[in-house]
Amino acid sequence: MRPSDQTRLDGTVQALVEVKAIGLELKDQHVKQAVDYAANQGVDWVVLTNGAHWRIYNVVFAKPIGQELIIDIEICALNSRNGADLELLNLFCKEGWAKSVLGEYQLRRQVLGRFFLGALVLSDAVLDVIRRELRRVSPEVKIETEQIRAVLSTEVLKREVIDGEKFDEARKKIARAANKVLRKLQAAPAQQMGGDPAAVARASTPTAIP
Repeated sequence: MRPSDQTRLDGTVQALVEVKAIGLELKDQHVKQAVDYAANQGVDWVVLTNGAHWRIYNVVFAKPIGQELIIDIEICALNSRNGADLELLNLFCKEGWAKSVLGEYQLRRQVLGRFFLGALVLSDAVLDVIRRELRRVSPEVKIETEQIRAVLSTEVLKREVIDGEKFDEARKKIARAANKVLRKLQAAPAQQMGGDPAAVARASTPTAIP
């Protein structure tokens, strides 16, 4: 059995829509079949609705195939004068699909999520900044980065934030982003010096300060 409908834009399927009876309570199990079908078709989004209640899921292409709930709204509860409510509606209207704003909304939601922020706080770059600021405030106290990490992990951040797959995924994403920036910085000297390995090596060697 195929999902109830498809959302197309310029001939391309943007989302699969699973429609349930009005009044039926929506559950994640209702969308599983549509998610499996979407994954087979290479479609990123699935919509589940009973007419009044709307849920939009992003298909997670993993093993096994999964889904992430991105939007969960009751149409009748929205306020036409509320900017946040109007933004939600814009995410899955025709103009929203055309501009791919749903993907941007998902990315902003992930970046501002507790797991991503928790992983960012515990990253080496942020810990170094905290250590530097602590030394500036209390120069007479010797503080190591691992001490800061331990306090943040055990006394500041909630355990459910830093334990689990979502935190690990966020940490890996931050590490990949940092490595990407590092590769660009390393490539810049080579481009400036015409790709001469010897010149790059000389430029990368620290100069002794008398």
